[in-house]
Amino acid sequence: MKKFRKEILITILIVFLSVNAISQNKKSSVTESDLKTEQKHKKKKKKKVKLPKIDLSHWKVTLPVANEEGKPIEINPPEILDFASNEIAKPYMYIDSTKGAIVFHAMPTDSKTKNTKYTRSELREQMVPGDNNTNWTFADGAYMKGKLAMDATTRDSDGKYHRTIIMQIHGRLTNEQRDLIGEDDNNAPPMLKIYWDKGKIRVKTKVLKNLNATDEELLHEDAWDNDDGFNFEEEVGFRKFTLEVKVSEGKMVIVLNGNEFKVYESIHIRRWGVFENYFKAGNYFQSRDEGSFSKVRFYELEVSH
Repeated sequence: MKKFRKEILITILIVFLSVNAISQNKKSSVTESDLKTEQKHKKKKKKKVKLPKIDLSHWKVTLPVANEEGKPIEINPPEILDFASNEIAKPYMYIDSTKGAIVFHAMPTDSKTKNTKYTRSELREQMVPGDNNTNWTFADGAYMKGKLAMDATTRDSDGKYHRTIIMQIHGRLTNEQRDLIGEDDNNAPPMLKIYWDKGKIRVKTKVLKNLNATDEELLHEDAWDNDDGFNFEEEVGFRKFTLEVKVSEGKMVIVLNGNEFKVYESIHIRRWGVFENYFKAGNYFQSRDEGSFSKVRFYELEVSH
């Protein structure tokens, strides 16, 4: 009888130890799983916010939304430095912290700048913050470099992507030139327009209609015509790419991804030297189609003179 009780006690002890071991394994397993989950959460929490490498202290922005007078709203320095908190700017110029870029969003609205039917979310260089009257000439020299990408864009009725202007060199009349030719503003033609055009980069410049025009005659906008344009071979699509614009007296060079170069060095560029200029960068959308839009990401943008 005693032997039987002893066997029962031994059996109970073995069962107890087995159950306890299984329980310990389960606890250990659950703990490891919880630890892995916790580590994943910590990794997510540690994910750094990416910011664009762009100093906006020498830029103003024109937005595709109008003020009470029907003119496009502009934000100048220093207010532009806080654009991310500006409720008016938020839909059209905002930071994508996952990509580390400023997104410029444009679409057709009733807010259009003078002499155009298109709208823009676009930066305008100001060599002196808040002042449009201090600009540069080709003889002064200028350099702009941007790292950017098309974020999203719509298609037209033929299924082709809408295009947008992503960089410009815009001419400007001095006050003396403006008064000389009797204009009511300082606007002059853009010498350079760089397009994102159906996944490729297209460049357009101005050429004189009459090479013998006097210095006064070439100050008029109708003295200039558009050239035939130039397409870089590489298709950038929606990938990130770099553009450089190098300007010196009588010369303009456009560089795509450090590999392809387009050099302009002609009488047209030399005679353009009479104008002052400023850089523009962003999204000057080239469509009025209903429901159309584009978004351009700028990761980096730098200018020097």
